[in-house]
Amino acid sequence: MRRILMALVALLGLIAVPARAEDAGRLIEYERVEAAGLPPQRLTIWLPPGYDSSDKRYPVLYMHDGHNLFDLKNSNFNKIWAADKAMLRVMGQGIEPRIIVGIWAPGKDRFRQYLPRPAYDAAPPALKAKMDEIAGGPVISDAYLAWLAGPLKAWVDASFRTRPGRDDTAIAGSSMGGLMSCYAIAARPDVYGQAACVSSHWPAIGPDTVKGFNPDTLAVWTSFFDRTLGAPTGRRVWMDHGTATLDAFYAPYQEPIDGEFAKLGWQRGTDFESRVYPGAEHEENAWAARLPEILAWLLRR
Repeated sequence: MRRILMALVALLGLIAVPARAEDAGRLIEYERVEAAGLPPQRLTIWLPPGYDSSDKRYPVLYMHDGHNLFDLKNSNFNKIWAADKAMLRVMGQGIEPRIIVGIWAPGKDRFRQYLPRPAYDAAPPALKAKMDEIAGGPVISDAYLAWLAGPLKAWVDASFRTRPGRDDTAIAGSSMGGLMSCYAIAARPDVYGQAACVSSHWPAIGPDTVKGFNPDTLAVWTSFFDRTLGAPTGRRVWMDHGTATLDAFYAPYQEPIDGEFAKLGWQRGTDFESRVYPGAEHEENAWAARLPEILAWLLRR
């Protein structure tokens, strides 16, 4: 294991971002990370206030689309989640600070890296053909999850003062990243104790081709959760959506999925939450606005 970790460290290109004031934490960027079976990855890691002046160990929050989390200059649409500010805000409400590991999306490969492989494999031919149109290559989310839960987590736990247990490890993302977060907590209950599946893109096809509700797509998801999710066993999942732009298509999927969670013994308000934000659009400013609420619910003790 030590050799594996050392090899991984050797592959990481480190750029130290100038430290912020101690009361705001600090960011570190890793420009290129090689991961087996995946396009080159990139990381931005936020260390909370006090990390550098103590020997405290911290729980960890892994987040997809890391380029859209902290810094406008890295963002796709000049909008960010402001994840560090959201964490600082909930820390003021008594939530324990977490290290945030932002994993950048790999450009054109984002869809095929985030589309849960079991959903793709179970899709009927017409739906799979639409998935293939946007994927542009083999679906690799199984390799991505194996890397997230394996080599990446091992390196983070070896390189930073973390608490590596399941109850101290969360994962979060929006849209396709929301699907990936639900996939992670369902398929790897040994690793992830909390997941935020924000504005999850349940239609699972290109946004320009979403025309309405597809019962075949819903059947893929309900079957996936029925086979994979299991009882909560101490895990916690947040799900939500808005009602405008792309989020307007999500309610017919989300409501039955909520029912699937309940059928499997998940208690709403305790084990899972599912909320609707009237008027909220499918974009980073909307997710930033509700991220403190998400973190306060998801990361509470």
